[in-house]
Amino acid sequence: MKRGLAAVAAVALVAVALPATASAKRVAGVNVKPGCDLVDPAVCLFPWPNDAFTKRDKSTATGRRLHLLRSATPRNKAGKPIDPTDMNRADGFSPGSMLLTKVPGLDSERALARSRVAGQTDIGRYLAPKAPIVVINAKTGDRHPVWAEIDVNPTNPRERVLIIRPARNFEEGQRYIVALRNLKTARGRTIKAGRGFRIYRDRIRTRSKAIERRRGHYESIFRSLKREGIRRKQLYLAWDFTVASERSLAGRILHIRDDAFRALGDRNLRDLKVQGRSPAFTVTSATDFSPAQDDRVARHVEGTLTVPCYLTNGCAPGGRFALDRRGLPRRMGTTTARFVCNIPRSVLDPGVVARPALYGHGLLGDPDEIDAGNVKAMGNEHRFVFCATAWAGFSTEDVPQVVKALGDLSLFNTLSDRMQQGYLNMLYLGRAMIHPQGFGSNPAFQKNGQSLIDGRRLFYDGNSQGGIMGGGLTAVAPDFDHAVLGVPGMNYSTLLQRSVDFDSYAALIYPNYPRQLDRQLFLSLIQLLWDRGEADGYAQHMTTDPLPNTPRHRVLMHVAFGDHQVANLTALNMARTIGARVRVPALDPGRSPLRQPLFGLRTFSSYPYSGSALVWWDTGPVRTENGETVGTPPPPVENVPPREGDDPHSAPRSMATARQQKSDFLRIGGRVVNVCGAGPCYAGTWTGP
Repeated sequence: MKRGLAAVAAVALVAVALPATASAKRVAGVNVKPGCDLVDPAVCLFPWPNDAFTKRDKSTATGRRLHLLRSATPRNKAGKPIDPTDMNRADGFSPGSMLLTKVPGLDSERALARSRVAGQTDIGRYLAPKAPIVVINAKTGDRHPVWAEIDVNPTNPRERVLIIRPARNFEEGQRYIVALRNLKTARGRTIKAGRGFRIYRDRIRTRSKAIERRRGHYESIFRSLKREGIRRKQLYLAWDFTVASERSLAGRILHIRDDAFRALGDRNLRDLKVQGRSPAFTVTSATDFSPAQDDRVARHVEGTLTVPCYLTNGCAPGGRFALDRRGLPRRMGTTTARFVCNIPRSVLDPGVVARPALYGHGLLGDPDEIDAGNVKAMGNEHRFVFCATAWAGFSTEDVPQVVKALGDLSLFNTLSDRMQQGYLNMLYLGRAMIHPQGFGSNPAFQKNGQSLIDGRRLFYDGNSQGGIMGGGLTAVAPDFDHAVLGVPGMNYSTLLQRSVDFDSYAALIYPNYPRQLDRQLFLSLIQLLWDRGEADGYAQHMTTDPLPNTPRHRVLMHVAFGDHQVANLTALNMARTIGARVRVPALDPGRSPLRQPLFGLRTFSSYPYSGSALVWWDTGPVRTENGETVGTPPPPVENVPPREGDDPHSAPRSMATARQQKSDFLRIGGRVVNVCGAGPCYAGTWTGP
């Protein structure tokens, strides 16, 4: 794992945030506020992310730790700031961080175009010699692929912020320098740097010790930029930030996973071999169906699983990790997780056993989603026993706590902590499915006294939230090495405003945090916690760079073009980060709104393909069939949801061809096969232009 510590150690980084006891004052013509950065006065904690909001800490992998002041965070309508205590335990910022600043005059798409900023449609322009927005790795000097947009949701241009997004996640432990230069208004006027930044850029001396302590660090930033051909006089703004380390992002889940499996007697989790005892479980019901009652499911099994608990509140919603001196969760007893399983009718054939697969349910759902028609069809057509448990932290039973957290984001760690417990619940369920003394030893999972489950290997299949959280689960899973992520994406801070599902939650969170200039910031703040419970925090290790004591994994991503619920761009970011190749032809010519639809992605077109892959599924353009409107247009490039046409979100899993492709991948040594012929993969009733 690269950490970039050499570059960090070469410069003494000094936090600009003033002590919590300091009062706001005007120095050298700028307002200096406690916990804020004077180079962007629009919003405290802008520009974001920013090493000015960190402090030295020799105990961390990066040598730094976040140091966000409570007084500096956004406040809800009751005047309560977001509590940054748990965020401050991180040794850097999110690998999927959106970079935020307010540039007066850069408040429209026309202004971005005048500035020649690389956008989502033409990301490759980030490499232009005179690119106005540049993000460089401080250690290597390489430019990182980024693109920018203006938040179009505020109607008042003064409340619109500049958002710079990575096209591929920033690398763990690395330090990056951000440079903005030669920016223009919509009328083509050059935007001048603010007074706070000019103090450093133009060597304006002050009598403020806090300001002057940071000058040496800024001089090092200017020297680094000069080496890359970026002159200080051109700069509108520059700053730097450090990305959290592997230990910071994944340390908690790895600790509770290893501790819990060690309690079963299995210490080596990288070898894909089951050792030790099975998790304790109880079957509470086993219901047999006649073909007339259900022509695909022969038996429905329900039960409970005993799992070590690492949360307060008995692992119920609202609980959080109790941390030891190392900052790792302490075991707090045990919890009981409900599970449900479906045994397909096709497994009743003589001499047949089923492949065991975990199923990951959708947004704030529950394990009963395995009774959905597409999941039943997948199980029966391809002889899978699917079992599911709730995504604790983001399931139906968590909805009341989610509502509380939307009113007070200081409670958000109760969701992200429980999401990690949910990962452990799922891993324990998977181990019980394949252990010789697990489910197969119970009559509910037997036929004529013999197990119906092929225990040689576990698999994973999830959709929507099951594709998002399923990416994180895959990165830490010890018992499966092949996973299908249906309509996936990352990260939530990018996804939310581009999803129709966010409408109902925005109706709760926006009135509680009404200041529009703060909205991108509080999404970024909670992403620091969300990283521990979704794919964004684990993507670097999902496939070819496994986490400690973890096997390598291969992933098949099924993406619905124009998805109304999980934005396509978040799936593309996932694919770039994990190194998934894209099946070509991916889409029909002209179908994508992007000039470079596959920017930064390698492709494949020969089969079978043995690596991780992304396959597009397209329901076609909006059209009329039998008097009904079907299909979907390309998604908007702005940070708003797609709303026109039919939502294709469930289309891939509904296709028999897609299920065949998943089945061929979800097997020992499984590979991606071609089920779409010579053209793109179509879904629904669309058969091509």
